[in-house]
Amino acid sequence: MSNEASAIDVNIMGREFRVSCTEEERDDLLQAVDYLDVKMREIRDAGKVVGVDRIAIMAALNIAHELLRTRVGGGVDLGGVRRRITAMQASIEAVVQGQEKLF
Repeated sequence: MSNEASAIDVNIMGREFRVSCTEEERDDLLQAVDYLDVKMREIRDAGKVVGVDRIAIMAALNIAHELLRTRVGGGVDLGGVRRRITAMQASIEAVVQGQEKLF
């Protein structure tokens, strides 16, 4: 895997954007693009906000609110928990692979 960034084209509400990311970030970026596109379309379809710029700002505010609510809710940083679980899984897999060599 390479840490070198490359550009990919993404589409949000019918508009194309070129975004730079590493190969490791690509799947997460595409998930974020899909999530943002859905949120913006929901706001647009509700008909209460007009204009792509205003829709983008409302989507950003909604997503920021969701993020803060998950961090504050119970005092748990879900992103931190996921990173720790991933690290633990990698450690467990390394130990298990070492054990397989014993048999």
